[in-house]
Amino acid sequence: MFAIAVRFDLPDEEAAAAFDDLVTRAVPEILAEEPGTLTYVPHRVEGEPLARLFYEEYADRDAHAAHEAREGTAQFLRGVRELVTSVRAEMLTPLRG
Repeated sequence: MFAIAVRFDLPDEEAAAAFDDLVTRAVPEILAEEPGTLTYVPHRVEGEPLARLFYEEYADRDAHAAHEAREGTAQFLRGVRELVTSVRAEMLTPLRG
C-alpha cells in the first residue's frame, strides 16, 4: 500500500467554493475509473475554513502513477493550481507494530 496526504490552502471563500466544486466533479470519476485507488477522500480542516486535505491510498506506487497519468487528474490539477496559494504533499508509510 502507498498513501499520501495532500493539503491545499486557498486564498478566500470564493476560491474554496470553486475548489469544492472541482472536487465534487472529480472524485466520483477517480473512484470509478481507478481500481488501484483504494481511498480518495477530501476533507475540510477544522478551524481552517480555507484549507482542504486529501487522504489517498493506492494499491502500490504503480497505481499512484496511473492516477497521476490520467487526463482527468491532469485537468483537475490544472484547475486546482489556479485556485490555491500552496500545496503540501506528504508521502506516508504505515507503522507496523
